[in-house]
Amino acid sequence: MKKIYLLALMGVTVLLASCGHGGQGELVGAYNRKFKNHRIPLGMVYIPPGHTPLGGSDEDITFSQNGPSRMTTISAFFMDQTEISNAEYRQFTNWVRDSIAITMMGNPAQFMMTKKGAAANAVGGENYIDWKKVGYNGANIWRNKGKGSAGAQASQLDGMYYSGLDALPGRKEFDVRKLEYSYGILNLDKAALGHKDPNSKRQDYIDRYVIAVYPDTMVWKTDYSYSQNDPMVRGYYNHPSYDDYPVVGVSWEQAKAFSHWRTQLYQGVASARKLPMNARMDYDLPAETEFEYAARGGNTKTKYPWGGPYIRNTKGCLQANFKPGRGDYSSDGGIYTVGVRSYFPNDYGLYNMAGNVAEWTKTAYNKSSAPLLHDLNPNFTYVAGKNDSKYLKRKVVKGGSWKDTGYFLQNAVATYEYQDQQRSYIGFRCVSAYPGTDLRN
Repeated sequence: MKKIYLLALMGVTVLLASCGHGGQGELVGAYNRKFKNHRIPLGMVYIPPGHTPLGGSDEDITFSQNGPSRMTTISAFFMDQTEISNAEYRQFTNWVRDSIAITMMGNPAQFMMTKKGAAANAVGGENYIDWKKVGYNGANIWRNKGKGSAGAQASQLDGMYYSGLDALPGRKEFDVRKLEYSYGILNLDKAALGHKDPNSKRQDYIDRYVIAVYPDTMVWKTDYSYSQNDPMVRGYYNHPSYDDYPVVGVSWEQAKAFSHWRTQLYQGVASARKLPMNARMDYDLPAETEFEYAARGGNTKTKYPWGGPYIRNTKGCLQANFKPGRGDYSSDGGIYTVGVRSYFPNDYGLYNMAGNVAEWTKTAYNKSSAPLLHDLNPNFTYVAGKNDSKYLKRKVVKGGSWKDTGYFLQNAVATYEYQDQQRSYIGFRCVSAYPGTDLRN
């Protein structure tokens, strides 16, 4: 009897020990895998949370009377230190180009190259066409010089070039109109309105897009009448001299597509490194309030990102790239745009939050929305469809540009542009939410 009792007692002990991981049947939680949460993404800066007045101005030359001053609380986030450059955006268009080519050639391994030390992952952007094997000649001109199977595979890319009367004699130029990026996102605004409907499906809240991603280089002509800008049309996006200049000719829709691709690019590398899904970085355009909050650099009621009330510093030097006086474009150091790290950064380390190029935000422009906005991370969004009124396609643009007067460089000033329009003076930068309360804690 003693032996039987002892065995029964041991069985109960084992059973209790198996209830929970060391919890003895107690509630111990199911924790996600931990990771280092204090790393600042490459090329970005950390913007700490805060409570500050946003909006308002001591002058309103457009008499818009929008954006009244109000106390606002903003959560922590990361922001690109500079505007997205031509070189950075070209990584996106090259990836789209290579993805299309890989698909057209049936993904032949002999034409692939993988970055050293990186896992081959098409979604993560680590697979590239080795154009030396298919006759890539640079400057968006390909010549099929391959022999045998290489030449046969290269001929499959004929659909990517201009042909017939669209082609210039003696040149085989890539048709940039073919660069389309397809993606889908879960529209949380739609989901918030209908997710409790028992008849709704998840597909009802997924927005799908096919976006032509190549910048419109003709903006240097179409934005200006009777102005000699042909060299900018030909060279601004592709000439090495402009690699570190801000990309322009990119619509709001293209900037959103870039943000999605950048998220997927990071996710692909994170997956290859077996990082947990909670380590993901979701990139997006900043909200209008995020942009203004970051532009102020932690200072209260400042007129410009550099903190002072004046356009010039104590040495008399202009502090941004804009249109001073009556149009002396050259006196600030740049006739058109300048490099993305020009001038001094603000107190958060952000460059050109005023001037150089104006920047897209994800906020929809609506003068009537201000009284309705919450005081915690306020934002008004609406993604217009193709058949919507043009007034619903307006998106807030912040920061002023190289062609604007000093008024538009103010932190509180906002203008708008239509989401499908491309301009020679509008670029963008990305943000990503910080997954926590404060990096400093």
